[in-house]
Order: sequence, then structure tokens, then C-alpha cells
Amino acid sequence: MKHYHHLCNEERFYIWQARREGHTQKQIAETLGRHPSTLSRELKRNTYAQCHFYTYHWAKQIVRHRKQHANRHKYRKLTEKRAPLITQLVRQYLSPEQVSGYLKHHHALSLSHEPIYRFIYSDATRKAELKPFLRQGGRSRRKRYGSGARASCIPHRLSITERPQEVAKKERLGDWECDTVIGKDRKSVLVTVVDRASLYTVCSRVLSRSAHVVSQAIIRLLRPVKERVKTLTFDNGSEFVKHERIARALEATTYFAHPYSSWERGINENTNGLLRQFFPKRTDFRKISWQQVQQAVAYLNNRPRKTRGYRTPNQLFNNHFVPLVEK
Repeated sequence: MKHYHHLCNEERFYIWQARREGHTQKQIAETLGRHPSTLSRELKRNTYAQCHFYTYHWAKQIVRHRKQHANRHKYRKLTEKRAPLITQLVRQYLSPEQVSGYLKHHHALSLSHEPIYRFIYSDATRKAELKPFLRQGGRSRRKRYGSGARASCIPHRLSITERPQEVAKKERLGDWECDTVIGKDRKSVLVTVVDRASLYTVCSRVLSRSAHVVSQAIIRLLRPVKERVKTLTFDNGSEFVKHERIARALEATTYFAHPYSSWERGINENTNGLLRQFFPKRTDFRKISWQQVQQAVAYLNNRPRKTRGYRTPNQLFNNHFVPLVEK
């Protein structure tokens, strides 16, 4: 039996826009790949009661308030004996949630991430020491410049709807998502490529966002693991116009997500958010060394992931991959 997954904020934004355009609940549910009852439940629970109208901003506020209310009584005091271990784990760039999972699986210690956050922020000295090791701010979304307009300009593009169903299951290595992280003044770029099953990440700094440079970078990153490259999924940015060249070099098939549908490449989007911890917005990647980029990627590949049973991407990609079986 599959676990139920809550709607994310990007899906709520799409629901809001689609309803304003007159789409039916059934049409919206089919586009999102959700059951109609999920959409009906979302509209019933998160609609602004006074005007009986669903808006993205109001729904997001309701969900946030509901989560805070549910967690306000969940507290477990940290002891002095646990504090050094938690400090050590946070200094390895593990989030409080990942620290919680690590303690549970390796030390049989059940401790929620909320007390860990309170532990960090309750003392000014400790906050100053540990905050640089946490992701800064909330989730940030970058504008997809012209992705909708350029989708039709990409030659011989295959839509994500034509991608094999087994790719969505994330039960094999070799299905990659590709994207770029834009630097200061949009003049420098990080090219990021993530394996969907293991979350293993490779990354390269390039000094141009041109299709020629980006395609070269992707080929260079994946050529050492060419035998583990089956498919690649892109957004509709002009930097991926030369996808056929990438496909030939790696002997793989390329696919493109729908315009303005970043959740279809959610793994890569999330990875880019993790990289922003090391390289905040307005970072000039021309002043970042290759060693700094590789160190950040090494942290990500050695970070235990909750969605993968607290195994690291390195463990999953470099050892025999065994997918999690949902009960």
C-alpha cells in the first residue's frame, strides 16, 4: 500500500491558477497526477471561509498554522550528555531532521527535530556557532525565465509524459534530472545533475549559460558513469537546446518537463535548494573555486536522507542499490 503524500506549495499554486482559468477539479487532478478526492479534500480544508474562494497564499498560511498547532506540545528536553553529539552532527551540515533520523537509527534515541531547533536557537552563543551550518531562510524559488515560450523552440523534444513509468518509481539507478543554478547577474552558473533513485549529485561550475557550454558540462560530468545513464529529464530552458548531443554522447534518452511544472523535477529543485546553503543567492560563481563546489557536493552525497531510509547517496550509488519497499 502506497503512503499518502501531502500536496506541496507548487501544486497548491497550480490549483489556484487552474481554478481561476476555469478548469474543473477532475482536470486539475489529472494534470497533477492526483486522485480527485485529494483535490476535493484540499479545497474543503484550505479555502478562505469568509468568501468561499481558494487562494494559494491563504491555503499556505492555513497549512503552516495547522502544522505549528500540531507540533506545539511535542517537546523533549535535551540533556547535557546528548548536546555534544548533536552539535557535532549539525557541524557536518546535517539538518535537525536528519540529526533526528541519525540518532534514531544509529543510537536508538528517539528525539524530534523541533527540540533540536530549540536547542540551537535557545542560546545566543550556540546559535551564532551553529546557524552557519543550517540552510538559510525558507524555501526559495527562482524564476524560470522564458521556459514556457522556449519549449516549442527545443528541437525534437520528448515530453515527460512519454517517459517510461519505471522512471517515476525511482527503483533503479540511471534516471537523472538536470538543471542550472544561476549566479550573480546571471553571468555564472552551476550545472547540477541528480540521480532520481539514489539522490547522488554531480555538479560543475561553468562561466556561461549557453547551450554549448552546458551540454559539454553535462557530458563531462556523466561520462565516467555512462553505463549508469538511461534517461535525462530537463526543464525548458534554452541552455538545454542541445539535448540531442547529450543523448548521443551518453547513449541515453532525454525528456522535458511541462513548462512551469518544477514539481515534475522536484528532486533536482530540492538539491539546488540544498546547494544554496553553501552558495546563497547573488553568489558570483566566477569567484568560487572548483574545490569549493566539490566540497559542497561531497557534503550532499554523504548526507543521510530521510526518504532513503537515512542511507547516503554515496552508499546507494556506489554500492548495490536496493530500493525501499513501501509497506
